[in-house]
Amino acid sequence: MLERLANHPFYCFLDGYSGFFQIPIHPNDQEKTTFTCPYGTFAYRRMPFGLCNAPATFQRCMTSIFSDLIEEMVEVFMDDFSVYGASFSSCLSNLCRVLQRCEETNLVLNWEKCHFMVREGIVLGHKISEKGIEFDRAKVDVMLQFPVPKTVKDIMSFLGHAGFYRRFIKDFSRIARPLTRLLCK
Repeated sequence: MLERLANHPFYCFLDGYSGFFQIPIHPNDQEKTTFTCPYGTFAYRRMPFGLCNAPATFQRCMTSIFSDLIEEMVEVFMDDFSVYGASFSSCLSNLCRVLQRCEETNLVLNWEKCHFMVREGIVLGHKISEKGIEFDRAKVDVMLQFPVPKTVKDIMSFLGHAGFYRRFIKDFSRIARPLTRLLCK
């Protein structure tokens, strides 16, 4: 997905409003979401957070809605939509098609979190632009503030964070080997 997004001059980053809650639950399945609290017994009519299959179901719904546009002009990850184009006018045209699809399917966007006709943006923790895929400097700055690992948990945490950007670190496995060896003892 990142590779398909990279190397375009213009982007629009859209955010779905209250993502899961936009997906209705079929009436026959609503009773499966029943819960009891001091105010009574209730069942969800819309998909809530916390159901075991909710993320996969939501992603499948979003992929279905935009199926003919994915890989051509938009990439979808959960409730984040990245529209791109080879020029300002093509990005604008692609945005119109994506917004039309949102309107047709009653998919509501959170306009406060949307960014239109920008040259770069952060997608899945990576900076995407016409230059390609780069690391998010803010995430690296946070990692630079990590204290020296003192426990196994600290080492695992550091390796997990550093490993996220292994594609940008030549010989990452070799460099990280002394720390990974500490986990084997």
